[in-house]
Amino acid sequence: MQKTASALILIILGIIILAFPALGVIPLSLITGFIVLILGIGLILGGIMEMGESAGLGILELILGIIALVLGIGFIFNPGLFSWLVGFIVWIVGLFLVIAGIVGVLSKTGGSRWNGVIAIIIGIIYIIVGMFIANPLILGALIGLWLIITGILMLFDKE
Repeated sequence: MQKTASALILIILGIIILAFPALGVIPLSLITGFIVLILGIGLILGGIMEMGESAGLGILELILGIIALVLGIGFIFNPGLFSWLVGFIVWIVGLFLVIAGIVGVLSKTGGSRWNGVIAIIIGIIYIIVGMFIANPLILGALIGLWLIITGILMLFDKE
């Protein structure tokens, strides 16, 4: 029963992602910018307070705070910086899909092997599409497709 519920949730999430592949892309840049900005301010304040106890840790916190502050302001006012970071994340997501696929293929259950093969194929396609097209709508649709296929395979898995 738990497997069926998980499969249905994957299918529903896949349909939502296919219907709205850019769900929250623009607000995501602003929200991420504000969160990183606040993180930077917190690290700077923490670094200043830490200087009394340990100068090394205080300086490290100050440096991290300044980097986070610059990134936060960059995300808010320069969407290109966020786009670059998202482009880098495309590689990470594709790599995660491929690794999850390899784990699925090497696992002992039969149904997971097909899930693994699908994950490897979609992970490779994700990286290729991300390199050449870099359209978040297509990348979102690929993730939605992977979720739907994985959910369907889980529904029909007899194990």
